[in-house]
Amino acid sequence: MTTLVTGGTGFLGRHLVSQLIAQGRGPVRVLTRRFDLELADLGVELIEGTLSEAADVRRAVEGVTHVYHLAGRVERDPSRAHLMYELHVEGTRRLLDALRDQPVEKIVVASTSGTVGVGTTPDFMGREGSPTTERIVKDWPYYLSKIYAERVCERFITHHKLPIVLMRPTLLLGPGDHNQSSTGDVLLFMRRKVPAALSGGLSFVDVRDTADAFIRAMDRAPAGSTYLLGATNLTLSDFFHRLADIPGIPGPRLPLPDSSIALGARLLKRAMNAIGREADLDPVSVEMARHFWYIDASLARQELDWSPRSPDATLRDTVRWIEQHHPEFAPASLPHRTPPPEFVPLETIEFARKLRGE
Repeated sequence: MTTLVTGGTGFLGRHLVSQLIAQGRGPVRVLTRRFDLELADLGVELIEGTLSEAADVRRAVEGVTHVYHLAGRVERDPSRAHLMYELHVEGTRRLLDALRDQPVEKIVVASTSGTVGVGTTPDFMGREGSPTTERIVKDWPYYLSKIYAERVCERFITHHKLPIVLMRPTLLLGPGDHNQSSTGDVLLFMRRKVPAALSGGLSFVDVRDTADAFIRAMDRAPAGSTYLLGATNLTLSDFFHRLADIPGIPGPRLPLPDSSIALGARLLKRAMNAIGREADLDPVSVEMARHFWYIDASLARQELDWSPRSPDATLRDTVRWIEQHHPEFAPASLPHRTPPPEFVPLETIEFARKLRGE
């Protein structure tokens, strides 16, 4: 009963592997680009290789009965779209093709709520049967490549009867995101790099609860099913105010219109690129933040008996983990990051006035 996990070294993957080991669901095998001491210490079998090499994939799938396909790459730069297509689409195709000859009982695949759960108005609500979002995400290669990856899965379900379950989590938050692949915007907020909240809305879910939902799907979900995973839907304003309620984190206070924020992000990106640096807020992220990423996760709650923790607990644990793992938030620096409530950086105020033509 060997379980294979791709993407086992990522944010979600480490939590999933840890839960599998803690529940005695071994042996667990992880396909990884390089040796990982943390996973090795857990007793995980490591197969060094990539989804880009068919021979590596064949070695990884030999004899497996359960598969969690989590390997992914989060990029917002359209110029790197080919990297996401190669991993999400072609990598998924190679993996599923190799699994056709294996005694696999179920394959749980990590997709994203963004394949169906993105709208332009606050009354939008994504559901499992909602149409895919190509027209909205056409310039956001991460989500577009995930739509294509889902279609690869659908073809293998239809033509090869592979027992695939698709999982569509929203924004993952919680402890343990070493690369800020998912919690990077919270880190920007804590650095006071978010001067204003845009008009959109988001959904998020705790990474630990997401790992739990994946295991429940392996145990309970019928082949061919799909589940959206989210703990709460919030406007961006509400989201940042909840973060601001955590001691020591001021909330954004500038009432700038979306158009000004978008223009500012584009101008800032050009200026920073000219001196060889990266802007904190890129135009793609700003455009995404003007949409509504609301979803209905009731199907997962009903069919998987899944119950995510309190959203406020997730935000608190996310912030505490960042504080403990980023030197800039060490106790010695706390006085410098707890300004009075009315504080707004002077350079931010001047920038806002220029955008408004004052």
